[in-house]
Amino acid sequence: MTRPPTAAQRRVIDAAEPVTGRLRGTQAQLAALVRRGLAFRHPRPPHDHFLTPAGHQVRESVSPDPAPPAQSPPPSGVFAARVGGEEETGAGPARTREVHSAWQGLLELRRMTNADGSVDRPCGWERGHLLRAAALALEAAGHRPAGPHSDGYRVRATPQPEAVAVRDPDPEALRACAGTLERAGWQVSEHKEPRTGASYLLASPRRA
Repeated sequence: MTRPPTAAQRRVIDAAEPVTGRLRGTQAQLAALVRRGLAFRHPRPPHDHFLTPAGHQVRESVSPDPAPPAQSPPPSGVFAARVGGEEETGAGPARTREVHSAWQGLLELRRMTNADGSVDRPCGWERGHLLRAAALALEAAGHRPAGPHSDGYRVRATPQPEAVAVRDPDPEALRACAGTLERAGWQVSEHKEPRTGASYLLASPRRA
């Protein structure tokens, strides 16, 4: 029977970035997770560590002895892909580096979890986190997310299984979003809102 992670290791796993599973911890903690098959070290600089599929399973499982919320507040500064509509935040070089690193981590997750090692189509994690996965593909390609009072892309859930809606009031920007998602391995189709006639995209992660 596989020994469960220690409390200290569990805290590192639980604090992993929600989109990519990028880890923060001491070198000893990270090395221990690598030895247990719960993390891997990215081969390219800056050689960050990310959760493996087994590590993602541990994070998504219920901890047998969770710490009270007051003792484990959500970490500040955790990366989250912008789905559009968030409060305006910094968009400088630091954010660009964060997004680039998150996208590279996601490509590595594809390589590790797709049966053929392919990085040109989404992996299982993306199909389980559609909004964040689509938003990361768009933001990593340089598209501008909408703010509370500004135009840009918005990624939203739909009633359809494994599909998100992408809207942007600028037709040219919407077409560019479609091209980006197709290159990122998503199947994209354009539709019209029945009441307003406004165009929007339906995007689903491609399986083959």
